Amino acid sequence: MSLVTSTESAITACRNTKLYSVQGSGDSSGLSTQMFGSDKHKPRCITDSYSSESYEKFFVGSPSEELMHPSSSDVSESSIRQQDVSSYQPRDYLQVQSADTLDHDTDKMKLMLQELERDLLGDNDVEVGDMFGTGLNMEIDGEWSGPVRTESIHESPKESSSSESNLSSISSNKMASHFSSRTPKQMLIECAAVLAEGNIEGASAIINELRQLVSIHGDPPQRIAAYMVEGLAARVAASGKYLYKALRCKEPPSSDRLAAMQILFEVCPCFKFGFMAANGAIIEAFKDEKRVHIIDFDINQGSQYITLIQSIAKLPGKLPHLRLTGVDDPDSVQRLNGGLEIIGLRLEKLAEVLGVSFEFQAVASRTSLVTPSMLDCRPGEALVVNFAFQLHHMPDESVSTINQRDQLLRMVKSLNPKLVTVVEQDVNTNTSPFFPRFIEAYSYYSTVFESLDVTLPRESQDRMNVERQCLARDIVNIVACEGEERIERYEVAGKWRARMTMAGFTSCPMSPNVIDMIRKLLREYCDRYKLKEDLGALHFGWEGKSLIVASAWR
Repeated sequence: MSLVTSTESAITACRNTKLYSVQGSGDSSGLSTQMFGSDKHKPRCITDSYSSESYEKFFVGSPSEELMHPSSSDVSESSIRQQDVSSYQPRDYLQVQSADTLDHDTDKMKLMLQELERDLLGDNDVEVGDMFGTGLNMEIDGEWSGPVRTESIHESPKESSSSESNLSSISSNKMASHFSSRTPKQMLIECAAVLAEGNIEGASAIINELRQLVSIHGDPPQRIAAYMVEGLAARVAASGKYLYKALRCKEPPSSDRLAAMQILFEVCPCFKFGFMAANGAIIEAFKDEKRVHIIDFDINQGSQYITLIQSIAKLPGKLPHLRLTGVDDPDSVQRLNGGLEIIGLRLEKLAEVLGVSFEFQAVASRTSLVTPSMLDCRPGEALVVNFAFQLHHMPDESVSTINQRDQLLRMVKSLNPKLVTVVEQDVNTNTSPFFPRFIEAYSYYSTVFESLDVTLPRESQDRMNVERQCLARDIVNIVACEGEERIERYEVAGKWRARMTMAGFTSCPMSPNVIDMIRKLLREYCDRYKLKEDLGALHFGWEGKSLIVASAWR
């Protein structure tokens, strides 16, 4: 078997592996059988070649975040709609605990560091244009005209105050008299605009009106508006950090459910293809190696390594010995329930069945505190480091003088890895001031919500779980929080490229074998999903909007 065939099997394994099982969902649209048929905009049922045994046998039952379900005794919408934002409580569909007051960090040093970071990393070069050559871009359309100018999207302001200058023409009194005739999308931007000006009363009035117009059961614009307005309400009430922390499960799931994040990776191919690209690059790095050590700083449920182990088992000749080190935060849900150790045991059992020499090491430490000695790198091993949807959680110089993001990259470079893979969401929610950040977040997440509309029925409980537990949690944090409390600090591909280069890494373009196989698989999905190679990285997107970017470095 050639390396090309092995790479192909690695990607195909990602495609065939079911990351969850759904039972008792109350509808006939089980996720395990939904894909896209000849009418590529509608789901159809197919027979997947993947045997459910290989997943359920080794992974079902391992701790993960619980999928939340709406309470059977929902608070009446009429009473919630009359609720005054000044005494904000999150809507019942967010299912969270009560919040206290959030302290906003206004330290002048951090503002100076933000300015320095923009100069060094080129915030003015944010890549938000027509990524896939479809004639679409992130320019604000006619619905947003009035309070917003296109330049708010196309460049991050050099100073936070510059966003306010774009809003000076907005009169909150005028808006209060006509917002009822506006669409939810228009009202959201108007609310963010007056809130950026410090007009709490005007923003609260729009929030109360918006809550009467949106629904988490509606079309994509209504669904995202429902969560965006809660982010705005949490910002008004200064409760964003508590709402963000509360949007998590409190106990491991039963055997018929896995984390909502896993479902998102399955039903939104852009996320799934990001893992495929990373696995394809890792498999090719295995060539001629006898011992391989992979370090993963956020192993999550370990699903990426199910397919990787399956692919290694199909490599020609003598199989390499694989050692996996997983780093996880000791305060995470998985850690509190012994999840990382259990995930390691499941992977070891799978490897044993497939005849792959494998060992797993769990490092119980916060990522910022990890040192080379804790990772137990050994002579004679080819070292691979995998960053899949993790680096954006590391605060940078705009948050702290410590700059944990670049510090981690420099530490990894000191290990002299053969390959480093990075998979991230392609959006800037890191250094932008509130107003342009709100616009960019809306543009990004509305695209994700729209893509889910061709994958799952609107009434699907699984879809609502994904939107509430994964997407809403990010939205609330991005919109409502500032300073150290804003955890979801995504950056665009150009920013990651600058960081990796400054840390001493060199781009390692994805192999044509990997790209060709992903293109073939992409054709089986809705034709609105797109793939583009740019400067060695792979961009996965929906129509003209890049959502996920995967890259490799050495």
